[in-house]
Amino acid sequence: MDKEQPTVVVIDDDPATRESLGRLLRSVDLKAQLWTSVDEFLASGRPNGPACLVLDVRLPGRSGLDYQRELTAAETRIPVIFITGHADIRMSVQAMKGGAIEFLTKPFRDQDLLDAVQLALAQDRTWRENEQVLVELRKRYSTLTQREREVMALVVAGRLNKQIAEDIGVSEITVKAHRGQVMRKMRASSLTDLARMADKLSVSQ
Repeated sequence: MDKEQPTVVVIDDDPATRESLGRLLRSVDLKAQLWTSVDEFLASGRPNGPACLVLDVRLPGRSGLDYQRELTAAETRIPVIFITGHADIRMSVQAMKGGAIEFLTKPFRDQDLLDAVQLALAQDRTWRENEQVLVELRKRYSTLTQREREVMALVVAGRLNKQIAEDIGVSEITVKAHRGQVMRKMRASSLTDLARMADKLSVSQ
């Protein structure tokens, strides 16, 4: 589990809104970073640990929706909660299609924002945990020889040892040896476990 303290990044050009949200978040023991613009946030760097953005739709420079599109294009994962005093249906539809957790119109209930923040932080924790798992699996996969990778792909495709031996032109005993090495190096407890790993790694024949 991710033990680092979660951070809620608030980007809003209205000082009163920023300070109000900062007090609200700190009142429930959440760390808050308060910024006036997207550029200020980018200059500071993403915080360590789980995080989410509470992002005003209309901002000086990049708008909130512009920044959401940039995050999507860069395949950068950070959950976004939009807040706005000037909502319209087109904006909200665009934000939610872009993957926003919530789209709140000012004035909104404190609890609605806190609920959205908890959902966003839970999502970010899940993303981070999945990424850590993938990094570890890639590390294990990198220890396989080219032949072992070939055998792994055929095993998870459902081929039997005898069939694999015919496919790659080696003896069945050799296939069994390679298969054993694959299971050991990947730390797979079963064929089903190995198949799940291969799916995460996008390993295919």
